[in-house]
Amino acid sequence: MSESRLPTSYMTPGTSSFADFLGAQAPDLLPSRRAVPTGNAGDLAPHGTTIVAATFAGGVVMAGDRRATMGNIIAQRDIQKVFPADEFSVVGIAGTAGLAVEMVRLFQTELEHYEKIEGTTLSMDGKANRLAALIRANLGLAMQGLAVVPLFGGFDLAADQGRIFSYDVTGGRYEETAFHSVGSGSLFARGSLKKLYREDLTAVETVTAVVQALYDAADDDSATGGPDITRRIFPVVHVITADGGHRMPDDDVAAIADRILASRMQRPDGPAASLT
Repeated sequence: MSESRLPTSYMTPGTSSFADFLGAQAPDLLPSRRAVPTGNAGDLAPHGTTIVAATFAGGVVMAGDRRATMGNIIAQRDIQKVFPADEFSVVGIAGTAGLAVEMVRLFQTELEHYEKIEGTTLSMDGKANRLAALIRANLGLAMQGLAVVPLFGGFDLAADQGRIFSYDVTGGRYEETAFHSVGSGSLFARGSLKKLYREDLTAVETVTAVVQALYDAADDDSATGGPDITRRIFPVVHVITADGGHRMPDDDVAAIADRILASRMQRPDGPAASLT
């Protein structure tokens, strides 16, 4: 019988954390372990903004605009910033785009690896904690201007509700209530959602509210891209319920964005919130 091409350590059951396994076997492959020259590299790489999430009675919605900037330049107009983490959760990225996408891929592998080793999925809190650990490991790069600040959300099967978690660059984890936003346009997006959000919104109404919030963010923040009518580029929207998560088809998002844009022709500042 021919010898295995893999070292014995690869075939021995061990930790359920793929990041810990990779750190022991090939630490140079971890984004946080790579050597970076001294100085601030924040302006040398494209940055992604803005991510918005909101819960509704049946789950959670997360959406992201499509613009990446590099200083005062638009680096990309159709970047994807919202990704499925597993069947019941989703993660949106803000900060250094290249590192953020790499971190998302590692997080996806981390959750898949845990499920294969343990035979069950991580709890919602467990997933949020694993992502916090990956962010904490990136602190050295964050100090050099290469920060990654994701937004995490999903449907908690045990609690039977949608949940949202935000983070800081040190890996601090914070559970949010009802809605939240991260990125350079987050201040304007949250202000918009404060007026538009209601606990009784349906899934489609919640999607409409977060797209309205992204529109308001783009209206006041140059790094956030609004719906691009000429190129037909619209926000990436994910909806997660007890049945799992899915990305809303671009045609459906486009239809909602078109209705919002038509209404903004009559009222540029958006819909008025009820005073009751």
